[in-house]
Amino acid sequence: MVNTLSPTTTDRPVMSAGARTEDGRFQRRRYRFTGLMFILGALLVNIPYSMLIANFNYPDLLRKPTSEILAQFQAGGSGLILTWLAFAWAGLPILLGVMLLRRILVEERHQLIGIATAFGIVGGIIQIVGLLRWVFVVPGLAAAHTAPGASDATRSAIEVTFQAIHQYGGVVLGEHLGQLFTIAWMVMVATMMFRSRIFRPWLGWFGITAAVVYSIAQLELFATVIPNFPKWEMAGLLGSLLWLAWMLLMGIRLATVKRPLSSDATSETLTSETAS
Repeated sequence: MVNTLSPTTTDRPVMSAGARTEDGRFQRRRYRFTGLMFILGALLVNIPYSMLIANFNYPDLLRKPTSEILAQFQAGGSGLILTWLAFAWAGLPILLGVMLLRRILVEERHQLIGIATAFGIVGGIIQIVGLLRWVFVVPGLAAAHTAPGASDATRSAIEVTFQAIHQYGGVVLGEHLGQLFTIAWMVMVATMMFRSRIFRPWLGWFGITAAVVYSIAQLELFATVIPNFPKWEMAGLLGSLLWLAWMLLMGIRLATVKRPLSSDATSETLTSETAS
């Protein structure tokens, strides 16, 4: 029995060979642009991230005493502030790639891609907001804390303020909520790759593996408020590196795909799948 609502070769307008060729070229250009956004974002994020590791001992410094964090931040000067600004916004191409990927996976009729895209966008925005505290909030606290005439009471009050802002803006927003939304997007998109004509199953498994490791990093967040809570200290760094590697591999696949799935091919596939 055939689903009468499905398009068939008799009720669909016939597309000429020239029109199909032009449609295929446009599709390939769209795939390449989407892939380049993932590649560009993954590469750009690594530049300020590497600079923060070298100049700010990031992320290990974040678990040090507050006085040490503020002193080292103040010593970094304007260059360190601009590095944090670049780190916050370097992921914008990935956000654009997330939005463009939705169109590509919609063509393959993945029903949950709309929800997955919303998760990915929300996760990215939340992480940007969390990182921007280093640009617009922490500099004032660091300057006041390291001022020569600052009293012990003033420094103590600044340290309490920093800890509250750091715990909320960094741990709650950036590392917990932001990463959870990102992990949800990763799992949903990786699962869709198992039924994709564009992506290979191994890329789906890679994404799920990265998401699992990224999820384990959440244990360290609870360890900041629950004494002796079990954690794997390398999970955060390893999870973020696997996530960036997955972005890069996904971008390369999209940028080099030879035969994108045309709308006609999609319709014919759906017609055959609804026949019984």
